[in-house]
Amino acid sequence: MREGSLEAPTRHPIDWANPDFIDPAKLDAEMRRQFEICHGCRRCFNLCDSFPRLFKLVDDASDDELHGVKSDDFKSVVDACTLCDMCYLTKCPYVPPHEFNLDFPHLMLRYRAAEHAKRGTGFWDKQLTETDRNGKFAGLVPGLANWGSARGNGLTRPLLEAVADVDRNVELPKYHGTTFADRAAAAPPARATDAPAKGRRAVIFATCFANYNNPDLGMAALRVLAKNGVDVVVAYPGCCGMPQLEQGDIARVADAARMIARAMKPYIDEGRDVIAPVPSCGLMLKFEWPLIVKDDSDVKRLSRSTFDICEYVVDIAKKEGLAPGLKPIEGGVALHLACHARAQNMGPKGAELLRLIPQNSVAIVERCSGHGGSWGIKRGNFEVATKFAKQTVQKGIAANKAALASECPLAGKHLAQGYEAEGKQVKAEHPIEIFARAYGVM
Repeated sequence: MREGSLEAPTRHPIDWANPDFIDPAKLDAEMRRQFEICHGCRRCFNLCDSFPRLFKLVDDASDDELHGVKSDDFKSVVDACTLCDMCYLTKCPYVPPHEFNLDFPHLMLRYRAAEHAKRGTGFWDKQLTETDRNGKFAGLVPGLANWGSARGNGLTRPLLEAVADVDRNVELPKYHGTTFADRAAAAPPARATDAPAKGRRAVIFATCFANYNNPDLGMAALRVLAKNGVDVVVAYPGCCGMPQLEQGDIARVADAARMIARAMKPYIDEGRDVIAPVPSCGLMLKFEWPLIVKDDSDVKRLSRSTFDICEYVVDIAKKEGLAPGLKPIEGGVALHLACHARAQNMGPKGAELLRLIPQNSVAIVERCSGHGGSWGIKRGNFEVATKFAKQTVQKGIAANKAALASECPLAGKHLAQGYEAEGKQVKAEHPIEIFARAYGVM
């Protein structure tokens, strides 16, 4: 592979069960090898805060070289990485199969795995990652939970910041008393049996976010598929493990992958495609799980069967054709291309989806939201996330569209908060929610 080649990058399996993976000396040697190449290139200087931190460490060293940087200082570089994969997929000319074999995000993951093996996940960080437990408990008293987590609550938010390090200024997701899975079971939409895609069968993997925090997103996906004749059901065996991956708890992710792959196997056996409405979860099922659990046939089969919701509806449009009934959306849409959707290497499917709506004007905003999942809600990180989102917000506002969309609900929420800081009130939606409105089913 030549430097700067247009060939698709190759990702190696994550050898997390090998003791060498977390061996301090071997990890430090690999950190220094890859950082040395990054220092000599610096192409990623403006992607996120990891690279400016790394280059500042080098520039401030006594010899202006990586040799003068203490290994203990590498932690600040790792802590700034959101595992968005954009350096790997869009910037780095030295990713495999190039002989330099750089994979910066998975190197950061390796460092976190070593930290987790040594110290575990901190108590409050661990509580934040328990999305299923939190969603179930908060769903029992959603009014109280949403009151306590509301931005501007001067009683609870300073306390949450003090004990759990969650920035008091960040807008947090809301909870609902009825999950997406329960709503789908209670009120399944009528299926259009005469639609062109009537021969398709699918199962929506609900994801923790759609299930507990945004059931409307799940229902939009369900109704659009039913409108297009797809025989669709909803399943939710559990969280995909992305929150644990961010903490370096790879063994927990592997357990989740095996469990969910077994649970989804009967649906795949029925000939159903697996649909993920949240891109981070789709990325886990498609790409991360097979690298972590590389010898599990169920995990591999689930990976091959999984589609992002926008990807799937666009595929219907191209192969069978969409059901009639789409109406224009007044004012157009500014669409943020989420990092974990881009990391699936499937093209801008959210934009392709929205352009299927008649007379719809779509402006693409192809910059980072800065949020980075649970990373962006932490004290200190939120300020950095807001800084990196500023240009994205300004580009979105300059597009002068009536609606704001992002394939990532958390990124969209963060951008909407940025709009608010600029004096613009807007609700961020997933593209499939806008598509459902165009069909008149939401």
